[in-house]
Amino acid sequence: MSPGRFVSGLFVPLALAVLAGCVVPSSPPNPPVPVVEQMPNPPVTEVPLIWQPGHWNWTGAGYVWQPGEYVPKAGHGGLWMPGYWAQTPSGWAWQPPHWM
Repeated sequence: MSPGRFVSGLFVPLALAVLAGCVVPSSPPNPPVPVVEQMPNPPVTEVPLIWQPGHWNWTGAGYVWQPGEYVPKAGHGGLWMPGYWAQTPSGWAWQPPHWM
């Protein structure tokens, strides 16, 4: 095999490998229907608590259910914002659920 054929034989697989890294991932599918949770009675603590509802988290490969839980009320607003996708200057980005 001549050196020219050897080099050109390596070019195509190498070029494909490089281009594969440039593929823009597609947005994930719509999340599954939320799991119906029954909010349990809050634990008795000295710290005021607030219920944080369960939600679907996108892992990059699929959705994982994050069950609801009581969290310290301090530092949290009164409005829960579920996670959502937002278009940013660098493309679509997942905005995780949070308190407002």
